[in-house]
Parts: sequence; C-alpha cells; structure tokens
Amino acid sequence: MNNQPKSAFGMDVNVAAGLAYLPFCLVNVVFSIAILATDKTNKLARFHAVQSLLILASIIVGYILFFVCMFVVMLLAAATHPMVAMLIFVLYILFIAYALAMFVGIIISMIKAFQGEIFRLPIIGNFADNWSN
Repeated sequence: MNNQPKSAFGMDVNVAAGLAYLPFCLVNVVFSIAILATDKTNKLARFHAVQSLLILASIIVGYILFFVCMFVVMLLAAATHPMVAMLIFVLYILFIAYALAMFVGIIISMIKAFQGEIFRLPIIGNFADNWSN
C-alpha cells in the first residue's frame, strides 16, 4: 500500500475508501463524490465510493417503500377490518431486518475498505464494479 498514490484530500487510498462508508453527517456522500471527481485511476477508492453511494440510494428507496406500504396498510385497515392493521407489525419486522442488513453491509464494507480489499456486496457490488471503471 505504501507505493500507491494519494487519494482524495491527500489521504491514503484505503483511508479514503473506508471513509466513503462513514454514515455520519453525510461524510460518506462528500468523500464518495470527492473520490469520484478526483481519482480516475484508483480502482479501490472508486469501487468503494460507487458502492457506498449505491448503498445509500438503496437505503433511501427502502425507506420510501416502507412508508408507502405503511400508508397503504393503514388505509386498508381503516376501510376494511381493524385486524388488517396487524400487517403493520409484519412490515416493521421486515423493515428492521432490511435496516439491519444494510447496517451490517456498511460495517463489513468499511472494514474491508480500510484493509485495502475490495468486498462486493451481493447485488450492489456488481453494479459498483461495472460503474467504477
């Protein structure tokens, strides 16, 4: 790792790639966009930046879908029978499982990025690999 050039903001490549996943005050968005704008040759940093942005996009889409489904179930419960509202608990469990899976994916990807390794998440990783070239 010592012979690789510096990445965005003058950091080592693995540090910049790891910070692309840091979900604190939009640090992941700033670092990912900075890496994509400045690094044209570092495959490691570009891959992790794209994968981080794709994880963030999938979290936002999942969040929106969850609340749309909750709204529909509440309307169905109000229009039909109140026992339909029990589906809300199923939706909550599914949403918690989804959020937990995304959180674990972010943590594992961040650890692998700090170690200087490319770790592909099951679906998002293939897109990130294609789009980071």
